[in-house]
Amino acid sequence: MPIKQGGNAAATFRETVELARQAERLGYRRYWLVEHHNTAGVAGSATAVVIGHVAAATSTIRVGAGGIMLPNHVPLMVAEQFGTLAALHPGRIDLGLGRGINADPATMQALRRMPGDMEAFPRDVQELLSYLRAAAPGQPVRAVPGENSNVPVFILGTSIGGAQLAATLGLPFAFGSHFAPDQLDVALSAYRGRFMPSAQCARPQVMLSVAVVCAETDEEARFHFSSAQQVSDGPLPPPIPDYESKIDPQRLALIRKVMRYSLVGSPETVGKGLGEFVARYKPDEVIVTSQIFDHAARMKSFELLSQVHTPSG
Repeated sequence: MPIKQGGNAAATFRETVELARQAERLGYRRYWLVEHHNTAGVAGSATAVVIGHVAAATSTIRVGAGGIMLPNHVPLMVAEQFGTLAALHPGRIDLGLGRGINADPATMQALRRMPGDMEAFPRDVQELLSYLRAAAPGQPVRAVPGENSNVPVFILGTSIGGAQLAATLGLPFAFGSHFAPDQLDVALSAYRGRFMPSAQCARPQVMLSVAVVCAETDEEARFHFSSAQQVSDGPLPPPIPDYESKIDPQRLALIRKVMRYSLVGSPETVGKGLGEFVARYKPDEVIVTSQIFDHAARMKSFELLSQVHTPSG
């Protein structure tokens, strides 16, 4: 849900709904929305509200949180919110849970966060899961709605800690490889090697994220990708022609390292890169993010991607 330079939240939400409807028509399975606070470039501070809006504007695609940063919330209220969404849109709601990252002190204070409170994340996840299951006899606190909704829960992570938690609880694991690739190999090894089957998952289930900008030509795709390469906490900037030749080589090397799981180019180029990525990591699902300034180009990127056939099939 990027807010573009010169844009606003209202326009972002309109484009979000339009993209979700197109994704549904094209056969995409899920459409996930983020949580960010005090971030001028992202309209993602009320994730559950936007999920409800998108789900109401679509009819079959699954809509979920990628994700709810649980340390920012009370587990009971998350269970109630997503239980409500599941009651309104049966069989279509996903709940991805993350630890989040340490925000600036003022934002943490506004969220009533304390330093180190992310350490309670494993305990809070288990509490939340208990509210989404059938109530135990004599359970003093119940989530209504939420109880027995069994909303699918995913653990989001960018490190071995999230992988170990997902494995211990027998939950699907979604790794943010498009912006934090360094621990991908070790996290996947830990998750798959330590996985304990659960009622939700009989075997490890891995979702990996990649950034994709797909256009008719490699040159056009690189042009649109320059918006993501410039991005900070501010609004998404417009693209710049031949951007990589205009920045410091050391900065370019850092951008390429951090964003190395970005597939940018024509359908043929993207298909080749996606096939290599899938062959190497063998994910059960790939989730795509695209920070493209021009809305029509973003819509076109998802359309072209839906037609891509990777070398692995």
